Amino acid sequence: MFLQPASYRRRRRRDAARFLPVLGLFLILLPVLWAPQDTPRRDTAPDGIYLFGVWGLLIGAALMISRALAVPGEDDDPDPDSDPGADQDLRS
Repeated sequence: MFLQPASYRRRRRRDAARFLPVLGLFLILLPVLWAPQDTPRRDTAPDGIYLFGVWGLLIGAALMISRALAVPGEDDDPDPDSDPGADQDLRS
């Protein structure tokens, strides 16, 4: 069964909003995997710059996704768990 294009896009935006925290967690934990420099003490400045950059990008991505989800008049089915073909089967 094919969905209407507007409904399909809205569902993909919801999926992106649900995936954003997982992506953020991965990107924030990534500096733990980086190899230390040649010195015994770890240089934290690049890690801090990276973390603030990722934080800013996540905020920007969340802003864009939330604005795209807040478009009025683009509502798909009110109950996302309902089967759209169920009403047609009952009427037959």
